[in-house]
Amino acid sequence: MRLATACVLGATVIALAGCGSSKPGYCSKRTNLENSVKGLTDLNPSAGISGLQAQVQKIESDASALVGSAKSDFPSETSAISSAVDQFTSAVKGLASSQTAAQIGKVANAASNVVSSVNSFVSASSSKCS
Repeated sequence: MRLATACVLGATVIALAGCGSSKPGYCSKRTNLENSVKGLTDLNPSAGISGLQAQVQKIESDASALVGSAKSDFPSETSAISSAVDQFTSAVKGLASSQTAAQIGKVANAASNVVSSVNSFVSASSSKCS
C-alpha cells in the first residue's frame, strides 16, 4: 500500500512540475538557435572552412527544430528563417569549391540575413518567451 501511495504521489509531483511552465516549447529552441548563430563569432580561424561548415550544420539543425515547433504561431517569421538558413548553407557550400572575394561576400550577406531573420523571430515571440 505504501509503495502504491508513493508512486501516485511521485506521479502527481512530476505532472504538476510540468504544468508550471507557461512558455511554449519553441522558446528553448529559439535560445538554441540564437546560441548557434552567436557561435559563428566564436569560430577559430584555424578551423577553416570545415569549422564554418560544422557551425552551419548546427544552425541548420536548430533552425529546423525551431521552425517545426513555431511554424503555426509564426508562419512568416519561420519561413524567413528557413529561407535565410537555406541561402546561408548554399553560400557556405560554395566556399568549399572556391574562395573568391565574391563567394566570401555572399557568405557574409547570407549570414547577415540569418541574423536578421532570427532577430525578427525573437522580437515577434518575445511576449510569449519572456
